[in-house]
Amino acid sequence: MNRLTVRLPILISIIVLSSSPTQPQERKPGDLRIEPSVFKAANGETVEAESGVLVVLENRSRPGSRLIELSFMRLKSRNSKPGVPILYLVGGPGGQAIAQVRMFFPQYSNLLEAGDLILLDQRGTGTSNPNLNCIEKLNYPLDKPLEREELLRMIKEASLACARAWREKGVDLEAYNTLENAADVEALREALKIDRLNLFGTSYGTHLALAVIRRYGAHLNRVILAGIEGPDHTYKLPSQIDQNFAEIAALVRADSKIGNDMPDLLDAIRAIASRLEKEPAAVELPDPATQRKVKIVVGRFDFQLFLAIFPGRVARIKMLPATLDRMMQGDFTALAQFSLAARREPTGSAMSFMMDCSSSASAERWERIKREEKDSLAGAVIDFPFPDVCEAWNAPDLGSAFRSPVESSVPILFISGGLDGRTPASNAEEVRRGFPNSHHLIVENAGHVDATMFTTKTKEVMVDFLLGKPVTIDKIPAPPLEFMPLKKNENPMKRIQRPERIGVERPEG
Repeated sequence: MNRLTVRLPILISIIVLSSSPTQPQERKPGDLRIEPSVFKAANGETVEAESGVLVVLENRSRPGSRLIELSFMRLKSRNSKPGVPILYLVGGPGGQAIAQVRMFFPQYSNLLEAGDLILLDQRGTGTSNPNLNCIEKLNYPLDKPLEREELLRMIKEASLACARAWREKGVDLEAYNTLENAADVEALREALKIDRLNLFGTSYGTHLALAVIRRYGAHLNRVILAGIEGPDHTYKLPSQIDQNFAEIAALVRADSKIGNDMPDLLDAIRAIASRLEKEPAAVELPDPATQRKVKIVVGRFDFQLFLAIFPGRVARIKMLPATLDRMMQGDFTALAQFSLAARREPTGSAMSFMMDCSSSASAERWERIKREEKDSLAGAVIDFPFPDVCEAWNAPDLGSAFRSPVESSVPILFISGGLDGRTPASNAEEVRRGFPNSHHLIVENAGHVDATMFTTKTKEVMVDFLLGKPVTIDKIPAPPLEFMPLKKNENPMKRIQRPERIGVERPEG
C-alpha cells in the first residue's frame, strides 16, 4: 500500500484537531504535567515514581520572557508514614540530578526511609528543556607544553561561539543564575502543593540551597548540606588546596607501606614542577580517538592543572604517591594522558559557566586568591579558567548582597569530608555562624561529596535528622586510606577518567 494513502487520514485529523475550538490553551508559568513512572537505577533497583514537567519563565525579571521546562522525578518513600518530601539539589553547576541518582542510587536510597525524594534537573541541564551543552571542543597543539594564556584564549573562543549559538536560538543566557535557579525550586514546591519542603544539597547544590533559604526559608522544614559552598565560596582559595596536599603528605609519611619510600610528598611535587619548567617532557602514547601513537610535550602548567584534579577526590588521592613516584623516575605517561584529554575536551555547559560567572566572588576574596596563588603549589589553577573566561559569557554579577552571609533559624545539618580540599570543613564553620539551629558532622578521611562521605552511619544520621531526631555525634570515623604501592608496572592513573572541565568540579557520586 502507498505510504501516503496510510498517512493522509492521520494528517487530516491533525489539521482538524489543530483548528478545533477545543484546542488546549497556550502554556503558561506554573503549568504542571505529571504521570506515573518507574525509576530504574543502574544497579537494577526500581522505585515507584512520578515523572513531571513544570513550565516556568526563563527570566522572571524580563517582561515577555519565554517559557522553559523543568523536568523532575518524584520517587515514592519506603516509609508507610512518610515525612516531609526531600528535594535533591545536585552539584556542578551543571550536574544532572536524575542521572546522578540513577547511577549512584545506593548513596541516596536511604533517604526514601524519611520521605519522597524529588530529583530536579535544574534549568539548562539534563532532561530539562533547553539543555545548554556546548558542542565546541578545544584543539590545542600536541608539540608544545600547555601555556596558560594560550589555553585560556582557546577556551574563551569556544565559549564565545557557544554563547553566540545559544543566544541566536533565543536563549536568554542572563537568566541562568542561582537566583533564578532558587526561584525554580520555590515554583516546584508551589506546583506540587508542598507546605514545607526538606532540601538536600551537595557541592554547588549547597550554594543553591543557601540562596533558597535566604529567599524562601519560611517554606523549608529541614536542610542537609554536604560539601558546603557558601555564597562567597564559588572560587577556591589556593591556601586551602595547599592545606589539603599537606594533609595528604602527612598521611603518606605515616603510612607503613609507602612512607619510607616517599617521606615528603610536597618536596616531590616541587621537584617535578621545577624539572618540567626547565625541561618539558615528550611522551609517546596511543591517541584514544584514533589508536595511533602520538607524541605530546608536557610542562609545568600541564602539571599544575593535573594537580588540580586531586584535592578532595579520595579515589585519586590514593593513587597520587605512586603517580608522583613514576614522574620522579622520568615516566610522565599519566600526565601526558591527562594533558591529551585536556587539549581536546568539550567546552562544557553554558549553564555551568553562567552560574559560576554570575555568582562570582567578593573583591576581598579575589584579592586573597591573587595574594595566595604566588606561593601556592599549583597556583590558582583550581579556579582556571575563571574569572578570565567570564568576559566571553558576559554574565551579570549577582552582587554583594547575594554573596553576603545567610541567616536563618531553619534546622540544618552540615556534612564535611575530612579530606575535602575543594569545600573544606572551614567553609561549613564559616557559613553556620548564621544558623543557630545547626550541627556540623565531619566524616574522617572522606572526600568531596564522593562515596567515602556517605558511610552507613552518615546515611543513618541523615535519615534521623530529616525525621526530626537530634544529631548527637560530631565525627564519623572512616577506614584509613590504602595508597597504591609504589613502583608498580601499571600506570596508577589508568583507571581514572577525568569527568570535569578544567578547574571545575563535577560530581563523582
